[in-house]
Amino acid sequence: MPRSTRSRGSAPTSAFVQVRGAREHNLRDVDVDIPRDALVVFTGISGSGKSSLAFGTLFAEAQRRYLDSISPYARRLIDQAGVPDVDSIEGLPPAVALQQQRGSPSTRSSVGSVTTISNSLRMLYSRAGLYPPGQDIIHADGFSPNTPAGACPECHGLGRVYDATEASMVPDRSLSIRERAVAAWPLAWHGQNLRDILTTLGHDVDLPWHRLPKKTRDWILFTDEQPVVPVYAGFTLAETQRALKRKMEPSYMGTFTSARRYLLHTFANTQSPLIKRRVSQYLLSTVCPTCDGKRLRREALSVTFAGLDIGALSQRPLTEVAGLLEPAANGKTGTTKQHPEQAVAAQRIAADLLARIRIVEQLGLGYLTLERTTPTLSPGELQRLRLATQIRSHLFGVVYVLDEPSAGLHPADTESLLRALHALKEVGNTLFVVEHEMDVIRDADWIVDVGPGAGEHGGRVLYSGPPAGLAQVEASSTRRYLFDGAPRPARAPRTPTGWLRMREVTRNNLDQVDVDIPLGVLATVTGVSGSGKSSLVSQALVELLAAHLGQAPGDTEEEVDPLERGDPQVSAGRVEGLEQVRRLVQVDQKPIGRTPRSNLATYTGLFDHVRKRFAATPAARKRRYDAGRFSFNVAKGRCPTCEGEGSVCVELLFMPSVYAPCPDCHGARYNEATLAITLEGRNIAEVLAMTVAEAARFFADDAAVLRPLQVLEEVGLGYLRLGQPATELSGGEAQRIKLATELQRAQRRDTVYVLDEPTTGLHPADVDRLMQQLQALVDAGNTVLMVEHDMRVAADSDWIIDMGPGAGQDGGQVVVVGPPGKVAGHRRSRTARFLAAELAQQT
Repeated sequence: MPRSTRSRGSAPTSAFVQVRGAREHNLRDVDVDIPRDALVVFTGISGSGKSSLAFGTLFAEAQRRYLDSISPYARRLIDQAGVPDVDSIEGLPPAVALQQQRGSPSTRSSVGSVTTISNSLRMLYSRAGLYPPGQDIIHADGFSPNTPAGACPECHGLGRVYDATEASMVPDRSLSIRERAVAAWPLAWHGQNLRDILTTLGHDVDLPWHRLPKKTRDWILFTDEQPVVPVYAGFTLAETQRALKRKMEPSYMGTFTSARRYLLHTFANTQSPLIKRRVSQYLLSTVCPTCDGKRLRREALSVTFAGLDIGALSQRPLTEVAGLLEPAANGKTGTTKQHPEQAVAAQRIAADLLARIRIVEQLGLGYLTLERTTPTLSPGELQRLRLATQIRSHLFGVVYVLDEPSAGLHPADTESLLRALHALKEVGNTLFVVEHEMDVIRDADWIVDVGPGAGEHGGRVLYSGPPAGLAQVEASSTRRYLFDGAPRPARAPRTPTGWLRMREVTRNNLDQVDVDIPLGVLATVTGVSGSGKSSLVSQALVELLAAHLGQAPGDTEEEVDPLERGDPQVSAGRVEGLEQVRRLVQVDQKPIGRTPRSNLATYTGLFDHVRKRFAATPAARKRRYDAGRFSFNVAKGRCPTCEGEGSVCVELLFMPSVYAPCPDCHGARYNEATLAITLEGRNIAEVLAMTVAEAARFFADDAAVLRPLQVLEEVGLGYLRLGQPATELSGGEAQRIKLATELQRAQRRDTVYVLDEPTTGLHPADVDRLMQQLQALVDAGNTVLMVEHDMRVAADSDWIIDMGPGAGQDGGQVVVVGPPGKVAGHRRSRTARFLAAELAQQT
């Protein structure tokens, strides 16, 4: 039976936003009228131009108009979207963008600060908290770890203190100082300099570390003294002593620095992330003994509300915090008679806090704690927290532009999201939503379908109108999924060839969990957001399996300042049956590079082959150009003006710096001599400007280049340009590039592939293509294990592990395991009814 699509008739609009001649990115002079005061969903396959229309054109123009109305000084403080390439837009209200973005790299940014709940909570403790007898009132900023008034003086508001020990700085006591026993000291010349200074001071740098007197070891590692002494480079201890007696001219005068002093000074002052990362590995962090990790002064922590200090309350899930606030919000504080003014303050502030938390709960995020830092949140979680703040703001007459708000959401949570979106609309706002989730599209008042293909094959509006009308648009890839669920033949689930038996696994909300992971099949881990899926698979299993195989599990907090991290969590438990696995491949959504110099072509390795092709041309050989000549990172080939960046930064007084195409290479990134070399009529810059699909046709006769291009097309990335900077790629695109890079390698059996929501940002048509690739990996004798919310993917799996039943403290359990048919019939599973509906689409 095809699914019914609710026809909402004409959108309840009073006016339209009229777009004329939009040409941003791949848009082809698009003209479209979009209703206001409606929920408008932009659909189309990945790369079709949806985001170019919604964000690159509509939001960018709304922001530009607003910024034109404020002072140039204020304007430079705002991250600007740029001026869109469009002829005109009429009837466009002010806009707010809620995009999928990674959290702030600072752990000082938290759930409480993003939602502004922490601000009200600090006011509650200041005005209505229970103070010890005789203590003065503390102002609200005194309850913030990010202010001098509130931060613990010992740890400066971080909750942890850091220092170095002999064991951390000298990992191998059998080595001598010359053999780099003091591993924390700098490398190269600077380290040699310190060793030479010790020789001048009379220490034997060839003696094993453990044989040095403890007093000597402590001085070398911990002294704050910085003696300046003559250095005789390359001299032995005996030669140095003779030179000192004879008062020979030294090579130079050197200043000694102890290992600990070097570490702390370097970490505090270096501008190099690489050096900061290196020195941080020798520093140990422990919970601050003064504030017990709560980051605040003792005076602030002595104030309580509902029996808890503000640090303890911030460590509780929001759902639990709401329960603690409820009595006060209802006027039941117990202090009404003695302090009526305090009771009034408590009721008003607690009622406001409760209303804010209820909105967050409605969006399926009640399992989060206020102190949870933003780097640990998924982009979807962070976007929904921002959405909760907007709902509470009670703005009206605004256009909200949202980027896949359902990303990372279980279908049960999507229902709550839709209620929140309609609440925003009903108070007089317009919602422009870029979305792939069919349940969100069905709920729209209006659909703008962009396509029909991706990249150069897209960029046209195929349909703009109420949902029911899309049924008549044959060219739409969205149509068949929206109206008939794209029926597909039922497939008998594979039988597992073996098992990884995880026992007593503890991580985050998992507590002594036992579960069997099937091998030789495509398995999906399902459950509501926060149920423990990623904790089980992407963290516990990956860490335990990587440790067995001797592989690095990867750094899950690579963007965080190393000293702002807590102790790295370690997954407790054991895994039986590890001998059945030869290799682990984790494909995550981390960026493939952090600068524009990293791109699709360089990451996949195909650029090496392309450069060799150019170097092999007669013209290049005649000029003796090697493959390095065709890299924009090498001086001999790149444009000297922009140094291979393709653009130059123009500093503007009182306005943001802008980037303009390089005046010499006009964005080509190479110098004229390099661009003079062509391959079948195209120079290297023109090849980098090709999409994957175009390049596949261009290099059809070159297997070394063609193979990676074909795999990229097969995972739905044919629309990306070869030279597209890594900074422009979404997390989903980065993950599929990593998967394609892995797929092009020679396949080995008995590999476990772990993927975390690989369908993020994918249209259902692209999901089907991705699933073909993953099924092929399993057919080749491997195991694919995914964390996923897409019920089409779950229904097409061989095995499902459903986590839950709820989120946070209400989750962390294995609810049901087995083939999709078994899970669909389980009563306790919140996944069951959605999975059953999907299975009904199979023929």
